[in-house]
Amino acid sequence: MLKSQQSLRLLQHATKPPHLIFTHYRSLHTDRSHRTISTTTSTDQGAYASTPAVTPTLPTISQPSRPLSLLPLPVLLRSYALTALSSYPLLLSPSLRLLSFVAHSSSAILNPDRNPLLHYLLKTTFYTQYCAGETENEVQKTVKGLKGMGYKGVILAYGKEIVLEKGEKVDITSIRSADPTAEKDVQDWKAGTLKTVQMAENGDMIGLKFSGAGRDAMRQLAAEASPSESIEKATIEICDLAQARGVRLLFDAEQDAVQRGIDAWTLHFAQRYNRMTLGKAVVYGTYQAYLRSTPTTLARHLALAKREGFTLGVKLVRGAYMGCDPRTLFWGTKEETDKAYNGITEALLKKRWNGVLHPSIEEPSEKIDSEVAFVLASHNHDSVQKAMAIRKEQTENGEAKIDMVYGQLMGMADEVSCELVMAAKARGAVPFEKTEWAGPKAYKYIVWGSVGECLKYLIRRAEENRDAVVRAKGTRLALRTELGRRIWG
Repeated sequence: MLKSQQSLRLLQHATKPPHLIFTHYRSLHTDRSHRTISTTTSTDQGAYASTPAVTPTLPTISQPSRPLSLLPLPVLLRSYALTALSSYPLLLSPSLRLLSFVAHSSSAILNPDRNPLLHYLLKTTFYTQYCAGETENEVQKTVKGLKGMGYKGVILAYGKEIVLEKGEKVDITSIRSADPTAEKDVQDWKAGTLKTVQMAENGDMIGLKFSGAGRDAMRQLAAEASPSESIEKATIEICDLAQARGVRLLFDAEQDAVQRGIDAWTLHFAQRYNRMTLGKAVVYGTYQAYLRSTPTTLARHLALAKREGFTLGVKLVRGAYMGCDPRTLFWGTKEETDKAYNGITEALLKKRWNGVLHPSIEEPSEKIDSEVAFVLASHNHDSVQKAMAIRKEQTENGEAKIDMVYGQLMGMADEVSCELVMAAKARGAVPFEKTEWAGPKAYKYIVWGSVGECLKYLIRRAEENRDAVVRAKGTRLALRTELGRRIWG
């Protein structure tokens, strides 16, 4: 009877605003989950099997038995509901079509920033799951809640972006021609990004999309032209502020039509800002492992970094544009993508060329001589475990390690994220493990902006959940197991 009353009281809080959830429930679901350090096994499908608690005497990569115990109950309930939705095409497909229709409509009635009912429906479901807030106050409370859970930092991004529809082309004939909206688009993008940097704290990261600077920026990127004077000045202002505040900038990958332009702009600014402290980076580029061309592209960029004497910031993702880019660009199977992702990760962490990442020119040795800073952005449990094993071995052997953090999207793969957080807490509790091995640094990628500004981002997140069928099933199983334990004891 007592347990039922407690569950009822928790459920009554499920509709609280997202920025209040973490603070309210942190004390309920944090302390009791860290009394022991347990060794568990886990599959990529998210099932966890625990063994009796042990007291470690050496740094290990043992996993907590209940990583999702970190999540507040309302977050757990919403995550389970939306993850379950992704496994039912009859429900998810019409939901995505409706979201896409709303996102591309010019009607004021279908604008969630002007229609209160639509705003409420989207904000309390998809938006709350994947986004940090619409105002600075909401964002700061969400960030505080995440760091209170144990995350080392956040990757904060302004949600405004342009996403091309499948088959849509960028008209490059009008590049640099008179466009009355171009300057306003750039200034709006700059203002939003500067505000994002100002909200971040020392050690945090900022996700930056050049497409947010408007259609004229997209035309310049598609034409692989240098950034216009307006975009150049705006980006320099953003980079200067980030550098002064100790914040790092992750220039996001986008669709293939503009990616080569994004790579060129990223390297342009990396050469300017990544020379200060070798091994550390202010500017990072994003590399998508599902593209066949990525190993070659990355090897070429590593060679440039070595030649020009700057640190190459690398954010490695699997990719999120399979639904709109030509299928011929990608590896033929998931296994090939996994091999590329894990092979690139191993090469960068060990700073040695391997069977996946080859040098772009003839190198005198197997060693990668470029300075690298690395963000492993993955929802794949196996990839995260492989990286942790390499870092553990390097620590035990007294080897130098590159600067590295782990990142997952807010609202997705919480079983992986919470596992990293709890592993870091467990390792940090061992007396002799001081600064040399404080455990993995887990970050959450969170987007902020109005519901309308974030709609295209929300569609991509929902699409990604639909495509990642195997992982979604594993996440759903882990969420259901924790939900059952929480409610029924």
